[in-house]
Amino acid sequence: MRRIFLISKRVAMVMSLFATLGLCAHAPSASAQGRGAVTLESVLGQMDSQAKNFHSLSADVERTKVTVVVNDRSTETGTMLAHDDKMLLDMKAPDPRTILLSGGTLSVYTPGLKRVEEYDLGKNRGMVDQFLLLGFGTSGKDIRNDYAATLVGEPTIDDKKTAELELIPKSQAALAHFTKIQIWLDEASWLPVQQQIFETGSGDYSIIRYSKVVRNPQIPDSEFKAHWPKGTQKVKPQG
Repeated sequence: MRRIFLISKRVAMVMSLFATLGLCAHAPSASAQGRGAVTLESVLGQMDSQAKNFHSLSADVERTKVTVVVNDRSTETGTMLAHDDKMLLDMKAPDPRTILLSGGTLSVYTPGLKRVEEYDLGKNRGMVDQFLLLGFGTSGKDIRNDYAATLVGEPTIDDKKTAELELIPKSQAALAHFTKIQIWLDEASWLPVQQQIFETGSGDYSIIRYSKVVRNPQIPDSEFKAHWPKGTQKVKPQG
């Protein structure tokens, strides 16, 4: 039970870093031109269509964490790669670390400590995928299965008209960490341009934005292999 708690806690940390990472399309979809009023079902239908064409992603990431009780905002930046069910996140500043999700293992490498924590996800992999791979070819069907979804409105973000969805996790395990996720979908592409994740209890939240996004780049599998420097201490939390 303790091992599951540790994995769940680590998933919460990683989720707050890049959880529902989004994609940027390069051209408007045909259905975005001359369409009628946007509804929740039409948005989820567009996500179903977009999911068929997603394979990989590279992007720069900016994540802002807001601590409500002290009104503190901290921002960190990095780069990320994704391919199918694998992800690599390199946070550069101000707190360098590398997070790798590959197979059934979640690794968190901290260069300042010369240490990597390796978590065997086991049967918890499904919960990890639900969060960390949300937006990576996520279909409307997946959204329906895992969340209670509401279409909030159609605000403009960075000169893009978006469809704003509020997603409330259906599972109690997810709700123990996050009360809801807001996601803004570019109506020209029906892919996320921004996400906001609200933590349970504290009310703290994170805002994730992306730039220099490349959809479906060629990424070799070697990018998702563990290449830790010589002398790195490996820790496998158990309990």
